Amino acid sequence: MAEQFSVAVTVRGYETDVLGHLNQSVYLQYAEHARWVLLQVAGVSQTELVGKGVGPVVLETNIRYLRELRAGDEVEVTCGFVWGEGKTFRVEQTIRKTDGTVSAEVTSVGGLLDLKQRKLVADPREYFRALATDPLMFGL
Repeated sequence: MAEQFSVAVTVRGYETDVLGHLNQSVYLQYAEHARWVLLQVAGVSQTELVGKGVGPVVLETNIRYLRELRAGDEVEVTCGFVWGEGKTFRVEQTIRKTDGTVSAEVTSVGGLLDLKQRKLVADPREYFRALATDPLMFGL
């Protein structure tokens, strides 16, 4: 993947707290949205995942809040998969204003859950590689 995948989002007023800042839980929603859009662009649908008997799970998430966001702010949410050996992978994301200011960094550990056995699959890369029409979107 030459350029990191990103999705544009506009902060909506109803997503802000009493101080006028983007509510902390909405950062997670933006990150989740970008992950699912990346899957769609790569050619992986929820229906296909379930058809293969697997579903993505988030095992851990860390958010570093760096600069506030307010209603009307335009941001891009990046998304990149980092593969190691084994059952899990990392997803690294940045939420950045259009002026380049980084508002938050989100790092998650995920896996693919076998929906019958209720255990992580041994090599999630193989599932993504097999299902994707564009595996380069996952760095594969």
